[in-house]
Amino acid sequence: MCEDTAMGRWEAARDLLEATGQDWDRRIFRLQVLAHGAVSLRWAETWANAERTSPDALAMLAHVQALRSIVVGPEDGRALLEQAWRTCHEAAEAWPADPSPWVVLMALLRVHCPDRETLSEVWQEVRARDPYNREAHHELLTYVFGCNHGSATEMHDWAYELTSSAPRGTPIPVLLLVAHAESHRIRMEQNSRSYGLIIHPWLDCPDIDRVLNGWWRYRAPQPHAHFMDDANYLAHALSYANRHAEAFEVFDAIGRYAARLPWAYCGDPTQLFLRHRGWAQKAIVPG
Repeated sequence: MCEDTAMGRWEAARDLLEATGQDWDRRIFRLQVLAHGAVSLRWAETWANAERTSPDALAMLAHVQALRSIVVGPEDGRALLEQAWRTCHEAAEAWPADPSPWVVLMALLRVHCPDRETLSEVWQEVRARDPYNREAHHELLTYVFGCNHGSATEMHDWAYELTSSAPRGTPIPVLLLVAHAESHRIRMEQNSRSYGLIIHPWLDCPDIDRVLNGWWRYRAPQPHAHFMDDANYLAHALSYANRHAEAFEVFDAIGRYAARLPWAYCGDPTQLFLRHRGWAQKAIVPG
């Protein structure tokens, strides 16, 4: 498929999204992956022009246009923002049940337009279609990061609130670990000399057990689309809490699919992942 899209052929992407159907979790993930490969190409436009009423084509184009505007940034991306905003609404009209255009709008608001009222309206649109959409929850939390439009206190408050209402087995509790990782990143950035890995938020952290009991131990047999990202956050937290034996199961599920974050917040991500995975293996089989 990557070779097809690189050559401007969009039919494979169309077939993939059609086969995905109303699996919103995988639909959004696949749209995101395809968009990253299409941001410097024109096949999304070619597809949308060829099938003007296709909700898949419009959703694909909305993702691509939004990503282009995000790459450019808020100062120079106003025209791209407006273009992506219109396409999102066209995609939403073409398939009213689809939450993906509304998730894209949340990303656009985070980067370009810190309008809380509009954010709340868009958030409610996502919730009406897919109440526990993983990507929408992460977009909302990222919006209130201190480096974006909120504060550390608001970020943690939102993480707890969103987690408290999520059904057991959904990956929403991982937001707690995302918030801790972001707090660590900010503290290291601001004062790395007096704050480091000797003092960090994962030691004696009850939120790790909230993630284990809220998601990991009751997760669905089929992993969700962003499983590897979420599992890396859990493996990282368990490792830095010195709970290496418990981390083994998580590392085993991850396999070789190490994610850059949150390991990069503590040093070289590849080295740290391999080191802690090795410690987890030794905790199970000493010697």
